[in-house]
Amino acid sequence: MSVGGSFAGMQDLDERVRDAVKLFWETREGQAKKQASAGKAVDKGSRSSVTGGRHMDGFGNLISKILQENGVSADWINNGKRMELPGFYRPEKRWDLVLAARGKLLAAMEFKSHVGPSFGNNFNNRAEEAIGDATDIRATYRAGAIGQDAPWLGYLILLHKNQESTDPVEPKEPHFRVMPEFASASYARRYEILCERLVSEKLYDASCLLLSEGTIGKKVHLEEPNPSSSFSRFVTALLMHVVPRTGHSTIQRELPPI
Repeated sequence: MSVGGSFAGMQDLDERVRDAVKLFWETREGQAKKQASAGKAVDKGSRSSVTGGRHMDGFGNLISKILQENGVSADWINNGKRMELPGFYRPEKRWDLVLAARGKLLAAMEFKSHVGPSFGNNFNNRAEEAIGDATDIRATYRAGAIGQDAPWLGYLILLHKNQESTDPVEPKEPHFRVMPEFASASYARRYEILCERLVSEKLYDASCLLLSEGTIGKKVHLEEPNPSSSFSRFVTALLMHVVPRTGHSTIQRELPPI
């Protein structure tokens, strides 16, 4: 994991991210066991460990801590509550982390995960959610409903790395060829392209793609396939936007090189 800038809390970032990933897997396992012990029917596939929620809390907590370590007041950080924002195509949408106070919206973030065995339709669902959420809040901003300054938007996804997510997948092409970069691309590669284009098309200001096989004892497997979508780059971009606007820093920092 590359560490960029001179912000506080970045020196041990790799270990802190691994702790968040470990909590993700532990929470999933705990929720599945709790549901089974309660005598409830296990959801199809692995949904039994997801429908309980809270499995991505480690990322919201980590980012919240890093923000405060860099002087951002807790008053700005809405993590776990008060995370609803107005929509243009719907009344409101609940984000996973919102930085808002004093009538200003600085940032909003989505934290998603995708664990097998099902990757096909679920990848399309994740892509549609990401595109739709950004499109909605960007339209809300243009309509003047969330302040004068455009919010910083971030998208983070943790993908289960296994054979199903890394093997080549042949697309369906009944009428036209898919774009060449998607030909035989695995689901992991599809997510990489998605994260790249969410940013290049200016739907989000930063994206992060993490791959993990899970945990073996105390060891956490973690990969970042694309430096442009690394966690350090994601957090650095967020801090560069937020810290100067909360009145705690005038230092100019640059994103780490790709």
